[in-house]
Amino acid sequence: MQTGARKRAAGKLRLVPLVAATYFMVSGGPYGLEDIIGSAGYGRAIALLLLVPIFWSLPVSLMIGELATTMPAEGGFYRWVGRAMGPFWGFQEGWLSLAASVFDMAIYPTTFVLYLTRVAPMLTVGHRGLLVKFAIIAIACVWNLRGAVSVGSGSVRLMVLSLSPFVVLLGLAAWRIAARGVAAAPAGAPLHPDLAGALLVALWNYMGWDNASTIAQEVEDPQRNYPRAMLSAVALVSSVYLLPLLAVWRVGIPAERFSTGAWVDAAGLLGGGVLALAVVLAGSLDGLGTFNALVLSLTRLPFAMAEDGLLPRLFTRRLANGVPWVSLLVCSSAWAMALTFSFERLISIDLVLYGGALLLEFLALLLLRRREPAMVRPFRIPGGWIGAWLVTAGPVGLVVFALWAARGERVAGLPALAFATLVACAGPVLFWAAGGRHKSRQPSSKD
Repeated sequence: MQTGARKRAAGKLRLVPLVAATYFMVSGGPYGLEDIIGSAGYGRAIALLLLVPIFWSLPVSLMIGELATTMPAEGGFYRWVGRAMGPFWGFQEGWLSLAASVFDMAIYPTTFVLYLTRVAPMLTVGHRGLLVKFAIIAIACVWNLRGAVSVGSGSVRLMVLSLSPFVVLLGLAAWRIAARGVAAAPAGAPLHPDLAGALLVALWNYMGWDNASTIAQEVEDPQRNYPRAMLSAVALVSSVYLLPLLAVWRVGIPAERFSTGAWVDAAGLLGGGVLALAVVLAGSLDGLGTFNALVLSLTRLPFAMAEDGLLPRLFTRRLANGVPWVSLLVCSSAWAMALTFSFERLISIDLVLYGGALLLEFLALLLLRRREPAMVRPFRIPGGWIGAWLVTAGPVGLVVFALWAARGERVAGLPALAFATLVACAGPVLFWAAGGRHKSRQPSSKD
């Protein structure tokens, strides 16, 4: 019996690879922080990166810890919402998450190309850049066909490689401070501050904690490992964000010099061309690692929805290693087609759609606490009902702020909120078209 258990566990994602996969699903490194520094200045940027984990990341990770250990099912957050509120709202949860991925997934192959351009511009000129993006999707697709364990172990290696230049950067900054003393840049706001924009970017950089929940059946001992993985990843991501920022501040690099890609310039100032090249290559690996980990997460949603009869049964087909290969190929093809779109990816759109899905997850937490108090909860948010409400308050307030901040953005000629509302309203129509109206009074098939 023990030999059989060991064999089953050997084919599942363990704690460290789960932490690494979650790290890429949420962060992938300091890339993306540049606009926070440039928009808010060092002092406010540090405050944001300290406060956002407290009011956003920690509450979300606690919510996931409770629900993922209570219902460790493939499909994760889709299953939770379906259990608490029925198939209609479960479908909306899946739709909002998949719709948000259209705005999110195209950025990571683009990031790979942007950093590759700094090293080998001839490889990304004209249509070659688009071909490289397609290649990234193909690599991630083939990698994911090898299974969750392969993606998790690969995430560990990519995480070490992508962070190694920043470890060197921290060491050089510490050496310079020890040799020359602190020459900190001004901590105040830049000439043209945009604190609201900086907060949106900070929220986006801390977004995606629930993505790891969709692979629960492919995780070893999920009741034990999910809470540990979530809390470990929160600490890891926060450290990866704060330490490089503190380093470049204390050695005196002005905040005004920071915009997208400025880590390359900072590495060049501290370590010369070799370190700058290493940061460029690490940025490319970061884009691949993030895209690869998100493919692992998002392709489990159509599979779970098909199991409940809300998508064609074709999506339930799996390989021997558990990979839902039809869902993987269809999603990868959709993301590949999205690369040719001319729209600008707006963080506000991402946050609005993702925020809507996140609100449903917190509502599921509260409803399940009330309706099914006897459910076995291996991990429970401390503090009873007061603790559950306090955990919910921070993310809800920040999502409301994101809605307010998006009022001035426009996409496809429409206000961002109107555009996001149209996308969200397509969910009920698709549910009806999928025949879900006949299931709306039935519990989820995975109860």
